[in-house]
Amino acid sequence: MPWLQLKAHVAPEQAELLEDLLLEEGATAIGLQDAHDDPVFEPERGTTPLWQDTILTGLYDDLDGVEAMLERIQAAWSEQVPGEPCPDIAYELLADRDWEREWMDDFTPLRMGQRLWIVPSWHEPPEANAVNLILDPGLAFGTGTHPTTALCLEWLDSLAVSGGLEDKTVLDVGCGSGILAIAALKLGATHADATDIDPQALQASRDNAARNQISDAQLSLYYPEQLIDGHYPVVTANILAGPLVELAPMIAGHVAPGGQIALSGILANQANEVLQAYEAQGLIMEEPTIREGWVRLSGYRAV
Repeated sequence: MPWLQLKAHVAPEQAELLEDLLLEEGATAIGLQDAHDDPVFEPERGTTPLWQDTILTGLYDDLDGVEAMLERIQAAWSEQVPGEPCPDIAYELLADRDWEREWMDDFTPLRMGQRLWIVPSWHEPPEANAVNLILDPGLAFGTGTHPTTALCLEWLDSLAVSGGLEDKTVLDVGCGSGILAIAALKLGATHADATDIDPQALQASRDNAARNQISDAQLSLYYPEQLIDGHYPVVTANILAGPLVELAPMIAGHVAPGGQIALSGILANQANEVLQAYEAQGLIMEEPTIREGWVRLSGYRAV
């Protein structure tokens, strides 16, 4: 049996309302996907992804009356948010398929540098003796597929290969799924402090830590205001350029003398502003690493 799929690009503040309207029209399933990264199927009710460009989809088994359905959705939207146009909603017919199986097939193990693999929980690690980070794709946070996350993971792997993580303490600002902090621990760091403003991110980090046999003694999770002053040999922050610039004094202030830092979530045309913000904090910044229009900035504090 074919299915009817409605699809719209929405801003974060629009997602919950449009999700409700699609459900009111009898959607069998709702999907939320970052236009640039990873999907979330059947998101927890009342939660909104952190993405700036979200693709919202609704799946229906009733193929009749789609034009009337769209008119009802647009009318309900106008009633609830007068003056704000309803997002454009496209529709298409989809052949009947095993959606869960197909979604899982999209995620295969990813190699990050020389030693590190990101492995979906339903896959066997390609190299049993490698550093394997087990992750469940599907959370509204990084799973390693986006260039910004991959660039940071590769940086951590290269740091580990050179001995720069062994017995070190790491700070990850804006931890999301906890992927960078957990990777650092599995690559040789002894402890990681990770912060995020979102309680869902901290819970995702706890879940992923447990999945990777990372103990509470190894990984401490905080809201930013709970983090005490301190210096770290290794600091990562994979967020966005605006917050990176705004938080530069705090983030750079945590880099210990001789310590190293990696920053990502930066578009190529934003790199210079971020680089200057961290140089102004006394860090020595290196040439940007660019992939698919995204940038990783790395640097260090002199001893």
